[in-house]
Amino acid sequence: MNFNERIKEGLLVGDGAMGTLLYQEGYDGCFEKLNVTSPEKVRAIHQQYLEAGADVIQTNTYAANSLKLSRYNLENRVDDINEKAVLIAKEAANGEAYVFGTIGGIGYIHPQEYDTEDITKSLEEQALVLLQSEVDGFLLETFYHFEELRSLVRFIRKRTDRPIVAQVTLGDIGVLQGGIPLREALVQLENEGVDVAGLNCRMGPYHMLRSLEEVPVPEKAALCAYPNASLPNVRDGKYFYQSNPSYFGDMTETLIEQGVRLIGGCCGTTPDHVRQIRQAIDEKQLRPVTEKFVKGREASIVSVVSPSAEESLPDLSKKRKSIIVELDPPKALSQADEFMKGATALTEAGVDAVTLADNSLASSRIDNLALGSLIKQKTKGNPLLHVACRDRNMIGLQSHLLGLHTLGINDVLAITGDPAKVGDFPGATSVYDMASMDLIRLMKQLNEGISFSGKDLGAKTSFTVAAAFNANARHLDREVKRLEKKIEAGADYFMSQPVYSIEQFEQVYEATKHLPVPVYIGIMPLVSSRNAEFLHHEVPGITLSDEVRSHMAKFSSDPEASQKEGLRIAESLIDAATEYFSGIYLITPFLRYNMTVQLTKHIKEKEALTLESLR
Repeated sequence: MNFNERIKEGLLVGDGAMGTLLYQEGYDGCFEKLNVTSPEKVRAIHQQYLEAGADVIQTNTYAANSLKLSRYNLENRVDDINEKAVLIAKEAANGEAYVFGTIGGIGYIHPQEYDTEDITKSLEEQALVLLQSEVDGFLLETFYHFEELRSLVRFIRKRTDRPIVAQVTLGDIGVLQGGIPLREALVQLENEGVDVAGLNCRMGPYHMLRSLEEVPVPEKAALCAYPNASLPNVRDGKYFYQSNPSYFGDMTETLIEQGVRLIGGCCGTTPDHVRQIRQAIDEKQLRPVTEKFVKGREASIVSVVSPSAEESLPDLSKKRKSIIVELDPPKALSQADEFMKGATALTEAGVDAVTLADNSLASSRIDNLALGSLIKQKTKGNPLLHVACRDRNMIGLQSHLLGLHTLGINDVLAITGDPAKVGDFPGATSVYDMASMDLIRLMKQLNEGISFSGKDLGAKTSFTVAAAFNANARHLDREVKRLEKKIEAGADYFMSQPVYSIEQFEQVYEATKHLPVPVYIGIMPLVSSRNAEFLHHEVPGITLSDEVRSHMAKFSSDPEASQKEGLRIAESLIDAATEYFSGIYLITPFLRYNMTVQLTKHIKEKEALTLESLR
């Protein structure tokens, strides 16, 4: 009897984790490589699950795609590894069980690691290999990103009528990342033509059960559940799961009561877990249900923060010359008072925001959130905080952003951040769970009242999100394409690296004038010839013209004259920039806020004269 006929009539038992057993045996590299190097080990695990009562076993191909295999320099062995996996599983099953080709999601570990096109190409490449094999069907599992899964389902369904089992992985009970309800996701998968739709990984049986309580019995597809053994723990540096096979047996009946027809296991599960599922079904003579009571999801009350009476920075730049000034948090505690004097002077000079870097160049400084909060409290100014992805994981980033919202700080610049090895703590590690593009999306999701995992936050944040722009990029057209992607992610405006060429302003304007969001063009006054040479030769993303460097070199022996020349150059750059851009981003060098105060006054005086001439 074929798979679809059998699952319409009764219940089927899936296998459990492959990686868990290999990990317990001491394997710690690429599990899929063992299809080629140690096929007997993989075959033995399949055999254990078959003996435990599995009706469906998966090929050892969860991560057998070019992107994940590239971590082990195996990206050119996709065909070989997948083909061997199918042969091993088919040999073990010997016609007594269904063999499904497994494809695992890619974009869930580090969302920024690969772009969408690369992920799609890699998954489709693996799918083509399995389509050419003799698998009985396809099992798509551990997909955190719904569109990634739906795209793959469409690709496979166009090429075969063999069964497809499609499993999402939840961010929270009942919801996927992005806030998509499980019920809605399963209906969409059913409409795409999958034969079995369900969920796997991350949650144990209890939380999976709670999620399925909100899901009706599908009209066409069957439901499946592959829970983890439990929540993971760490002991002696190794991950482990609670050993609870009998609990799985106890939960089998309740999962079936929720409409599940295919039950297996994910992380931490073993042949003992599968054996308990089999015994529960056989001894209790369980049958699938066709109707069930569906628990309604409680309606959430989302409080919407009233918009500020002050206009946003991008809106201001569309009406008048708008000024953002960067004042870098100091490294030394003794400079905190001087920093606050600078923030006060800039606020009094009329800047629209004082922006604070987040440990720029990976150098440890006083926390910008603490200083931004003080600016808001003591100067009534508007702090614009940089948030770097380098120092915080996903948990820390969301927590940090919720803290900003709680303090009433709504203006944020999303940046990936310089690698830790370039800073003053070279032994520190970089986190990079996200890159700037992902962080922008997260902030926009928080603005909808939805956490990264999809959980309802009970209120909406109101972030206005800036993104970085390297106006000195060698290939400006490529950089602009990146800006377009950032706009798609939700960027409201851009802040550029400092520009030191008058001719470049026109080039940047022409390249960006089609963008629907404003650009704050960066200008940083120079303080010395040495400063100019350092920026030009050692700071990524900053390029000085030969003319500017030669001007500064003339005053290399006179600090006061050097600073005056730096201001003169900056004023001439501002005069040229304001012909093209209404947003100016001034970067204060070395806490010398008197320089950016003077440049702020210059911008305001120039604008006043322009307005006067128009009357």
